[in-house]
Amino acid sequence: MFNNCYFANIDLSEYKFIDCKFNGCDLSLAKLNKTALRDIQFKDCKMLGLRFDACQELGLSFSFDNCQLNHSSFYKTKIKKTLFKDSQLQEIDFAEADLTSAVFDNCNLAQAVFDLTTLEKADFRTAYNYSIDPEKNRIKKAKFSIFGITGLLDKYDIEIEK
Repeated sequence: MFNNCYFANIDLSEYKFIDCKFNGCDLSLAKLNKTALRDIQFKDCKMLGLRFDACQELGLSFSFDNCQLNHSSFYKTKIKKTLFKDSQLQEIDFAEADLTSAVFDNCNLAQAVFDLTTLEKADFRTAYNYSIDPEKNRIKKAKFSIFGITGLLDKYDIEIEK
């Protein structure tokens, strides 16, 4: 377990983290080239600008609870069933990622990029500020609330009143 550790701007390339918990840590701009992250729990962490797409693909799995992940990249990652809870996911790159059955519980997804992303069975019911084009992403059986439906219609530039 890592508590209140400062890993910002540290080179963590090729390290292996397996079944670990990071609580209250700052990992902003850490280098993650070929880093193994398997069964990792991040809670109350600041993780700005991380390149999860540079991590070792095999076994990549983690969850985030009350974390700041703004400006990070999950480009082309396969992270099925990932839990994002009470987190800031602004300007995140989820392009071409596989987020099947992922849960976005009370997450801010302002300006997050979803392009050719697999979001089948993903749960966005309590997420907000997202913009997802159903024609460019796979959203079969994904869950949305009536209040977030405008995030699926943004490209049409229409006004929806409540």
